[in-house]
Amino acid sequence: MPRIRASTVAEHRAAQHRALLDAARQILAETGRPPTLTRVAERAGLARPSLYQYFRSSEDLLNALVEDVFPRWSAGVAAAMDAAATPGDRVLAYVLTNFELISEGEHALATVLAEVAPGDTVAEQSRAMHRQLLEPLVRALRDLGVSAVPETAEMINAIVFAGSRLIESGTDLQTVWESARALLEPFVRTAGTTVRPS
Repeated sequence: MPRIRASTVAEHRAAQHRALLDAARQILAETGRPPTLTRVAERAGLARPSLYQYFRSSEDLLNALVEDVFPRWSAGVAAAMDAAATPGDRVLAYVLTNFELISEGEHALATVLAEVAPGDTVAEQSRAMHRQLLEPLVRALRDLGVSAVPETAEMINAIVFAGSRLIESGTDLQTVWESARALLEPFVRTAGTTVRPS
């Protein structure tokens, strides 16, 4: 990999940091094991001593990976929902974007990180991510006029969880998405207008 060039030292350091994280992500996804600092430095095209300017140890690198993976997932889902035109479309975007990230391997990477990262870092980040993910979904459901918002959000997340298992077991994304959309689209198009059972 050629040397990363940037107009300022801060930009250069940020680019190097990103390259190291991306290299570590690739190695972890390929092997399922914590990458050594030597392999990460080689993959990023840096001398190992340079890597220590960014990460003091393998544990430090794994913690940085955890802190990188979960917020990026949340940000991706939030951006897709923000781009949707209606509350119903935002709910559908929530489900589809989660499926897309799972299909791209992000969930598998998070699962591997949960197995290899030290301490409670992954559990804490996972809880924080799920809270962040729920916020835009809850807002969309409220905007739809749903009366039982927390319960409905849990049911939608159950669909996401079931879809994630299907995708990771080999079912193609389009098939999973079409099945989920068939379940959810009638709901989001009529939510707030249906009469609740007495």
